[in-house]
Amino acid sequence: MPKKPSAFEIYKLLPKKNCKECGEATCMVFATKLLALERKIEECPLLEEPMFKKNAEKLADLLEPFSGEVGLSGVNINADLCTGCGNCVHCCPANNKYHPEIGQGQGVLDEEKTTYKIVDGKVKICNLNICKRVEEKTACSVCETFCYSKALQIIG
Repeated sequence: MPKKPSAFEIYKLLPKKNCKECGEATCMVFATKLLALERKIEECPLLEEPMFKKNAEKLADLLEPFSGEVGLSGVNINADLCTGCGNCVHCCPANNKYHPEIGQGQGVLDEEKTTYKIVDGKVKICNLNICKRVEEKTACSVCETFCYSKALQIIG
């Protein structure tokens, strides 16, 4: 999976007119929300104009690898890269909060109170609503940090 772009890389491809037609105060705010997958490229009407069409195409290409259904958590998983090591399961603060034994490599996971688990050698998302990024609105990235294959990335 390619490296996720920065908000500034996205901003450079926007019209930079701060017209507010997208509903945001500035193009930089819109870029940040594009990165967090809270907004869509089509929501900037200026990108439909001929003079910005090429930039719209570049933005689509730049963001396409990260356009999966990641929701509020920002978690994006590339199953092709996943080795099934289980680091994301064992290190996840939410998993450890609801299943303290999981950090010790023990226990059965209740899918309702589990962010991830390994199924058939690949990580499976169970419930990202309990992820600290959603439940506590924190910038947690422990799962991404300990994913040595880079299969799990936080977008935004």
